[in-house]
This record gives sequence, C-alpha cells and structure tokens, in this order.
Amino acid sequence: MYPSIKNPRSRCTPPTLSAAAAACGSSPLGSYILQYEQYVDGMDNGITVGGHSFTCSDRSHLVCLCTEGYFSSLCVNATGVNGTQVLDCSGQDEQFSLVFTIASFMNNFLTLPNGFLFDRFGTTVARLFGISLYTSGTLMVAFSTSALSNVLFPALSLLAVGGILFLITNMQVGNLFGSHRSTIITLYNGAFDSSSALFLVIKLLHESGVSLRASFLFLSACSGIHLLRTFFLMPRKFIPYPVPDHYTYGITCGKSKTLSSKVAANGNSQGTTEETPLDKHAPVKQEKSFRECLLSRFFVWHLLWLSVMQLRHYLFIGTLNPMLHRLTAGEPSLVSQYINAFAITQLCGVLCAPWNGLIMDRHKGKPRAAGETEQEADLRASVLSLFLTALQCVLFSVCASTPYLPLQYLTFILQVLNRSFLYGGNAAFISVAFPSCHFGKLYGLVMALSAVFSLLQYPCFALVKEVLGGDPLYVNVGLTVLSLLAFIHPLSVYLHCRRLASQRSKDLTASS
Repeated sequence: MYPSIKNPRSRCTPPTLSAAAAACGSSPLGSYILQYEQYVDGMDNGITVGGHSFTCSDRSHLVCLCTEGYFSSLCVNATGVNGTQVLDCSGQDEQFSLVFTIASFMNNFLTLPNGFLFDRFGTTVARLFGISLYTSGTLMVAFSTSALSNVLFPALSLLAVGGILFLITNMQVGNLFGSHRSTIITLYNGAFDSSSALFLVIKLLHESGVSLRASFLFLSACSGIHLLRTFFLMPRKFIPYPVPDHYTYGITCGKSKTLSSKVAANGNSQGTTEETPLDKHAPVKQEKSFRECLLSRFFVWHLLWLSVMQLRHYLFIGTLNPMLHRLTAGEPSLVSQYINAFAITQLCGVLCAPWNGLIMDRHKGKPRAAGETEQEADLRASVLSLFLTALQCVLFSVCASTPYLPLQYLTFILQVLNRSFLYGGNAAFISVAFPSCHFGKLYGLVMALSAVFSLLQYPCFALVKEVLGGDPLYVNVGLTVLSLLAFIHPLSVYLHCRRLASQRSKDLTASS
C-alpha cells in the first residue's frame, strides 16, 4: 500500500489518471489527436509568444521603433569626416541595447520564481500568470509613444517573463511522446529561440503601413486564444512521466473504462481527480529531494556547462556590430550585408534544435542492457549531445576570434546551431537527470544562476572598449579557453554511466 501522502498534488507521487480520461481517453484516436493538438499549440506558443526580448535586439527589428521616434531625443548633430553635419544616434542605440539587456536578464533570472510557481501550483496557474504578464506587456507597447519611450523597459521585461512561463509549461508536452520526448523538448526551445520570425512579420507589416499599435493590439487580443487553450487543451496540474495507460486531459467527453471500473468497485465516483493514483499497490519510487539534486555533481557541472557557453554567446552578440565595422573598414553596405545574414540565420533555430533531441532519443525503442534503468540509458545517450554542444561552442568561438571577414558566415551558422543545441539540451538534460517534480525549480535555478554568471560580459565589454581599443581579440581567445571547461560535464556523465555499468556487471557475475 502507499504510505499516506499529505500533499496529494505533489508531482513526486506516482503517475495518475486524469479526471478527464473520458471517451477521448479510452479512444486511441482521441488520445492521438489530443497529443498533436498539444504539439501544434506548443509550437505556436513558442513562435508567437516566445523570446521577444531577444528578437528585438537585432538592429533590423528596431527599425519600426526607430521610425516611431522612440528615444529620438538622444540623437544629436555631429560633424562627419568631410565636415558635413550628420545625425549621431549612438545614444539611441545604447538606450535600446539597455532595454533589451535588462529584458534578457529578467527573462533568465526570473525563470527561478517562475519554476517554483509551476512546480507548486501547476500548469493552469502558471499559464494564467504568464498570459497576464504577456498581455500587459503587449498593451504597454501598443499604447506607448515616443514621449513615453521609457515604457519599453517594463514592457519588454513583461513580454520576456511571460514568454518563459509558456515555455516551461509547454515542455512537459514532451512526456506525451515517449520515445521522442527529448526531441519535442528541444523543438519547443528552438521555436522559442526562433520567435524573431514574429517581429520580422511586424517589421514587414509596419513597412506596408500597418501601425505598431495595431500589431500589438492584435497580439493582445490573441491572449483570448491562449486562455481557451489553457482551460481546454492543457492539464490543470502536470503531465506525468512515464504517461500511464488511458491518461488524457482537456474537455471531458465521458468516462474511461479504467475509471468506470474503479468507480463501480468503490460504489462512488468522488475523489477521482487528475492526481488519483492508478495503482495503490505499486511500489513507491523514492525520489531525490530538491536539496540533493542541487548539491549533486550533475547540477554543478551542468551549470558550468551552460554558463560558460552562454557567456560566450552574449559577448559575441554584444561585440558583433563593432567587429563587423572593423573588419569591413566601416563600409556601410558590407556591414548591412553581414547583419542581414546574421538576422536570417537567427530564424533557423527551430530547424537546428530537433537534431539535438534526436541524438538524445536515438536509443529509445532499442533493448537495454540487463539491469539498465531507463534513466541510465537516457543519461548515456545525453553524453554525445553534451559533448557535441561543447565542441560546437569551441569551433564557433575560434571562428569568431579569427579576424577574417568571409569566415563570419560560418561563424553565424555555428552560433545559431550551438545556441539551439545549448538551450534545448539544457532543458532536455534536466528532464532526464532529475525527478520531474523538481523540473521547474531546477530549470529556473540553472537559468537564474547562469544569468548572474553572464554579468561578467560587462567587465569584458569595458576591457575591450577602454583597454584594448575596441579590439576583442584577446578577450575572444580567453573565452575560447574558458569554453573548454564545458567538456567537464559530458566527461562526468560518461564516467558516471561507466561506473554504473561496471557495478551492474559485477552484480550479474556475483548472482550467477
């Protein structure tokens, strides 16, 4: 029998049967349709609600804000090289950079309380909070003006924090796809990463005469659709892993066979909720506590793995514009050509991310070694993913450090490939290495701590600007060396799996 569970809503309790395991649940076709409705909904959320704070940081997406006159008071008249009067808007650019830097930091740092919110209260509460933040942000942008340019500071932060809540709640949909779990998780992260596509559409609409206010009012109105999806397509609490038989959620269509038989046996249907245990005689799996997860080698090395590579990406983005000006000798057409190439590659994250998931899922459906658990097999499969991500970062950093202009096309490709592997692999590894009941907290904590570590970019910027005369070569070389620390994590996981395999072999020999 189960021991008494004081908190029946805990995600560390065994898999449960949804109260909505209705006619939909007993029908394979109904469950299949619901799965793919969830998948499409998550992709739509990722692309349309995702990381807007990152997407705006590219100059090509700022045109609509600049033409609307935001921070235009910071533009001043200056004397050009031929004695002509030119408009210097570097102050305006710096203010936009500050807006998006703060929003990006908030996006990462506030993932921690968002993760706790999700683990404590479940999907519905977390999504409703995310919708309220996102809608507030879109309305603030819609009704802002050039005279109220500072409204962009809270507005973009609200968009970023609201978007990450959608991502956290959507990643659990991967649990429904079993052998493709990591692929779905990485795909959602790739969609979040490629949400710049939405701002590219807004930019094109603005150039066609559609006002910025109309576009953001439309996005605000779409929150009604997100509300309907939250109540009718998402579970009230969580999607368990592994998913039990006949599990479903959403609109209740009737009673499933499993549920009906239990009701008939008990003589009543009260107390049958999404958290009702399927089999009260099943053995209880003792999960690690949050503190044990936090102090484990896996968490420490995973945090280092994410932090050093994220810092490398942030410094590259921050120094990209001056680097291109230096390599092109300030030729505006060449700078624009490379900036456009960079902007286009950023849209390809959703195409790159699933490859990482496929690497992590490649062992699913194959027979495991005798005595090997599913988690151990998942960890063994993650070693190649972690190693390739670290290798990509080193190659990307080497290319970025090489002062050869045509090579930067390859740099852009490696950068978006590595970023997609990095963030998708981060979420996927946490989902397989730690108990699902701590996913939100651990994901939030690792993102928050990596955001604090990324603040080292500002001393690096100061060093490049004040000491190195704007040439980031030595800082790039230093960061390339620092990136080598990321290889510790896959090595640690590999050694752990080898120790477990060796122990299994000894146990089998002793038993025989």
